[in-house]
Amino acid sequence: MSRVFVALSGGVDSSVAAAILADRGEDVVGVWMRLVPSGGAVDAPRCCGTDEAGEDARRAAAALGIPFYALDYADVFGERVVDRFVAAYAGGETPNPCVSCNQHVKFDALLRDVVRKFGGDRLATGHYARAATGDDGLRHLLRARDPSKDQSYALYMLGQRELGRIEFPIGELQDKAETRAIATRFGLPTATKAESMDICFAPGDYRELVRGRAPEAFVPGPVERTDGTVVGTHAGIGALTVGQRSGVGIATGERLYVLHLDTERRAAVVGTRSEIARTNYTLTDVRFVCGEPPSPRFETNVVLRYRGIPLAASVEPTRRSTSRPRPSWRPVRPPCSTTATRSSGAAS
Repeated sequence: MSRVFVALSGGVDSSVAAAILADRGEDVVGVWMRLVPSGGAVDAPRCCGTDEAGEDARRAAAALGIPFYALDYADVFGERVVDRFVAAYAGGETPNPCVSCNQHVKFDALLRDVVRKFGGDRLATGHYARAATGDDGLRHLLRARDPSKDQSYALYMLGQRELGRIEFPIGELQDKAETRAIATRFGLPTATKAESMDICFAPGDYRELVRGRAPEAFVPGPVERTDGTVVGTHAGIGALTVGQRSGVGIATGERLYVLHLDTERRAAVVGTRSEIARTNYTLTDVRFVCGEPPSPRFETNVVLRYRGIPLAASVEPTRRSTSRPRPSWRPVRPPCSTTATRSSGAAS
């Protein structure tokens, strides 16, 4: 029988994922990722990487009667998630740290160790998403049954290499109520544990974290209209994001939104709602589940943010927009050349 490792976060979702697999008769092993030094409080993730979360994960594994291991990924989390988050805000971008954590910690470092060090065949997580093999023999990333909990948006970077090893057991559940009902049925100590919706390593105001790490991002600068007219002063690029309206540092009597952040001049360019409305976007770091775009131009649905409304769109990939990282371990099957389901900032 093949062995499946389950990434236990200490929350109810991953605990139920392990319970579902164990109930199927699978050979299940629980593994928890330490994301901060033991006893550490600086940038401590509240959702899954602290000692408290590790103890909740251990108790869930004990309730299911499965083996449990704790692995230390504090260094990779700090470098590839926290540091990149700070650098992105300081550079005028609005990052999604969950994407970085999934890409660099869960589905690179952890998956690699599960395969290489522990001889595991598969890694399961508590993400609300689905992965299935299509009639073409390829793995496909699908949205969860429950659209209100779907997390496939934050998994867009997954390709055939990863999806051939990954399972999302709770992606088939109808809603969170069913998840908690299963947890209660199995007597899991996480059954009533509250969810954390904030940035896990930045409790409270994320700007304080950025300010402490990159104070240069909070040097005041001009707020300008598109013609160069100065209409105010902002408190720092690190506190702004494109599309923002309130808290920009202006009081002109009309609703103005951040259109662009000029990091070299530390200027924020603002405009009206009609000026910020766009029908064309340039995407970078684009990925396709199959490795290649389906055609030079294709129709799909896109969303611009987590839980955004899917909108019909045409996509024209270019070589500069796509990214194909080198595998850090041997693929489970040769790369495919058709079908694409996800790209950075877009969902199909």
